[in-house]
Amino acid sequence: MDFYEKLPEELLIRFYYEIINNIKKGILTKNMYYEIGIIISVANRRGISLDQPSDFNEVINQQALNDLLQSEQVGTRCSSQIA
Repeated sequence: MDFYEKLPEELLIRFYYEIINNIKKGILTKNMYYEIGIIISVANRRGISLDQPSDFNEVINQQALNDLLQSEQVGTRCSSQIA
């Protein structure tokens, strides 16, 4: 998540659409929806609204995504406190 938080807004949005397009083309698997979830979370904190793909909730395990987001946030806070 730290990677996405450091991206400028325009690049974050472009990255989101690039992943979505590559999933639609079959270049990337739907497992990349976890990355989409992280990007959407970061964008929401910046006040940017990005839509979830229509099958997002069918593909991902929401609890696993929540756990991933929380672990990323804890890791980010810990590393900033160490520095």
